Amino acid sequence: MRPIIFSKMDFSHSSLFGYIEDLQELTIIERPVRRSLKTPEEIERLTVDEELSDIERAVYLLSSGQDIQGTSVVANLPVLMRQNPAETLRRVLPKIREVLHVAGVEMQLTAAVSFLTVLQEESVSIHTYSHSFLHIILQNLEHRDAGVSNAWLETLLAVIEALPKETVRHEILNPLVSKAQLSQTLQSRLVSCKIMGKVANKFEAHIIKREVLPLVKSLCQDVEYEVRTCMCQQLEHVARGIGTELTKTVVLPELVELARDEGSSVRLAAFETLVNLLDMFDADDRSQTVLPLVKSFCEKSFKADESILVSLSFHLGKLCNGLYGIFTPEQHLRFLEFYKKLSTLGLQQENGHNDNQLHLQTLEQEKKYISVRKNCAYNFPAMIVFVDPKNFHLELYSIFFCLCHDPEVPVRYTMAISFLEVAKLLNSGVYTIHKELVTLLQDESLEVLDALVGHLPEILELMTNGGENNGSESKLLSIPDLIPALTTAEQRAATSLKWRTHEKLLQKYACLPHIISSDQIYYRFLHRMLTIVLTNNVLPVQKAAARTLCVYLRYNRKQEQRHEVIQKLIEQLGQGKSYWNRLRFLDTCEFIMELFSKSFFCKYFFLPVLELTHDPVANVRMKLCCLLPKVKSTLKIPTDKHLLQQLELCIRKLLCQEKDKDVLTIVKRTVLELDRMEISVDAFQKRFYENDLLDQEKERQEHLLLEMEHLEKEKQKNEGRSTNLNDKIFEKKRRDSKTSSVLAKSINLSVSGSSSGTSAGKEEKKSKLVRSQSFSTQVLHPKYSNIDKCPNKNSATGYSSSVSGMGKSCMLSFSDDSFRPHSAGNSGNAAFPSSSSRNLFNSADQKNSGNKESQSRKMSM
Repeated sequence: MRPIIFSKMDFSHSSLFGYIEDLQELTIIERPVRRSLKTPEEIERLTVDEELSDIERAVYLLSSGQDIQGTSVVANLPVLMRQNPAETLRRVLPKIREVLHVAGVEMQLTAAVSFLTVLQEESVSIHTYSHSFLHIILQNLEHRDAGVSNAWLETLLAVIEALPKETVRHEILNPLVSKAQLSQTLQSRLVSCKIMGKVANKFEAHIIKREVLPLVKSLCQDVEYEVRTCMCQQLEHVARGIGTELTKTVVLPELVELARDEGSSVRLAAFETLVNLLDMFDADDRSQTVLPLVKSFCEKSFKADESILVSLSFHLGKLCNGLYGIFTPEQHLRFLEFYKKLSTLGLQQENGHNDNQLHLQTLEQEKKYISVRKNCAYNFPAMIVFVDPKNFHLELYSIFFCLCHDPEVPVRYTMAISFLEVAKLLNSGVYTIHKELVTLLQDESLEVLDALVGHLPEILELMTNGGENNGSESKLLSIPDLIPALTTAEQRAATSLKWRTHEKLLQKYACLPHIISSDQIYYRFLHRMLTIVLTNNVLPVQKAAARTLCVYLRYNRKQEQRHEVIQKLIEQLGQGKSYWNRLRFLDTCEFIMELFSKSFFCKYFFLPVLELTHDPVANVRMKLCCLLPKVKSTLKIPTDKHLLQQLELCIRKLLCQEKDKDVLTIVKRTVLELDRMEISVDAFQKRFYENDLLDQEKERQEHLLLEMEHLEKEKQKNEGRSTNLNDKIFEKKRRDSKTSSVLAKSINLSVSGSSSGTSAGKEEKKSKLVRSQSFSTQVLHPKYSNIDKCPNKNSATGYSSSVSGMGKSCMLSFSDDSFRPHSAGNSGNAAFPSSSSRNLFNSADQKNSGNKESQSRKMSM
């Protein structure tokens, strides 16, 4: 016996000592868990009489319960208001009001959310709400905890929108005058600023001018920069409320002064408010006031105040388009260059930084630069409008390339989101960004891929149809690397753990039949979808792949390929060894019924579905029983009467032989549903008119695909035969030309004199003309006569009787057997069954004998 070697286990003293330490740590961790268990006394205090009503229990818990119980009651307040609003307002709400004075942060936050929910659900009238809840909200606005105060403020701002004007004026606006004074706390003044912005949209302009604007001016001049910043952020709402004239005379001067404030946050708020109010300023204000401020902001952003770079980059697109009408060409170019500089910020040595400074950049600065480039990606569609899409390739393509290849994921993610907007703006010039689409599809980050896939059908449609010069001649020539990029993206999503991205991608790939050819889908995507259905372990991914597979099958243009896929679906899914695959077969049949006509389903899938009534797994039979009503709806009487009999036979067997109780219950319920169903007949009925019309359209499209496939096959055959015919004609002419040249040389040698040589050349030209005419009359005309004599043959192959109206080359191309090579004829007469072939060879022999006779006549001359 060989000695057992413990290669992975170490029983040394140090190792054992380490194991003991780990065990001791586990016991230390366990001790607090034991201590946290409730004692019998604590359990007794938490126990409530079960016979109490909801209102009585709530009052009891708020009065003598613990904090966690009181918080639970407050969270349950909306439910109590729905069940018994009168008793809740009379008994529960006063208790909540008492408890909130000494409540902790958790209960305060819960109460703010509950009060807002009661308002949104409209459990009571707004008058009752303002009488019962508004005073509690106002009392807790100035809570010492900033988070609690903000939560109550959000509730109050929502309440202001619903309250009547008089209530707002008496209960909120009048007390606001004292709350906004410098003698009040910082928190009180900040709350006053936000209430000002909300109230400004509630009243008329003259009331705002008289009662609100004085408070606004005083808060804009507050000694604390936080108050000035907050009030500056609310100036936009105030300006919308007072109108254009007062904005120009009152708000704009305040904004100009705040834009020169010593606090960077105040200047930033002033800049953002100016950009948001551009539509309210006239051309003079924009050119004389706003534009100089914006220029100074841009200059300072790189030199002295980089804190505004992020905000400036975010609002740059809106700013450039808002000031577009007043820009001179020089200013237009300057702002474009500024945008280009921001788009590559942090990627190269610029902005006055040397090598040492670049190496010493802090993490915060790197994050700031990433945010700037991300904002530039966000504003890229606006900048296309700014420079005009016609100038995209010259002015912005290099920046577009850099942003799509940015080393940071958030930048590329933003470009992927805005890719559709860029493609729409470029319109017919969309071909210039094909390579970037392929790059983003092959991006290493699944976040980027997920963002791009969201609008992939629209993007691909614009890519293939946007360029008017391409037309519909070749779908793939416009994007040569599209198919490898799509397959790479799917494989990357499949190997990741983000199954939702994979599911989304498979759903969007259903658009490919409108983008690429049927053969490309068959060889590159269809079998991949079938593999995913068979092997993937995530149910939503399998269903997405199954539906996309059915879409591909729906638009496949070759009957042979369709039959192959249908056979694989039945054999590998419907008759698969795994019950999981058989369940997926039923899912696939649902998609088939959705996408295909009723006759298609009945022809290929009806009987394979019924075979699953004998499945050994109860889950499969259960799912089949749930699907039977849909299966029955595909039948048409009297055409599918035999299938209806098969269905009824299977249901009888299930009722008689089923042993599983759950399956039998579903079978009985399904039988009742099937009995109530009415089967549609072949003729149109009013009740099923829309469904029948839709089904007829599906059936028409399926027949059209078959006809197109038949025509394509015949066209390919005829093209090959016409090519063989042309080769034969060319070879015959070549031999004739050689013979005539030899004869001409012999005649020139035997006959002397220039006149005789000239007459011989003329005779040779005449003989060539006669030969070419004789060839056309002896070969083409018999062929026409054969086609006219065999109309049944043409109709059998799917061609109409209008063939004779086509050109001569088309007439020749419709030949089936007459232009086969002679080697095929050696195997027997079966190779030439038609009389046209015999006529052709006879005409060819006559032609050859005619040529020989003409040559002999020449020799005798």
